[in-house]
Amino acid sequence: MKKEELLHLHMLLAQVKKSCEQRGLDCDFSKYRELNISPFQVHRSKDEHKHAIFVLGTELASLATKQHYVVYK
Repeated sequence: MKKEELLHLHMLLAQVKKSCEQRGLDCDFSKYRELNISPFQVHRSKDEHKHAIFVLGTELASLATKQHYVVYK
């Protein structure tokens, strides 16, 4: 993927994360927060955004598994 596409995907996952937090779901995004990266930090490397997407995606999948339903309707 191109860096621009990764940034877009990172932004979408960050929006799902925000929605989960606003809904008061049992969210644990500590590993993602530890990375201290946001999709708005376009100066960060492509690999850093790839890693952030992987970590955030894993945490969202874990949340969906715990909740036994699709997180984002």
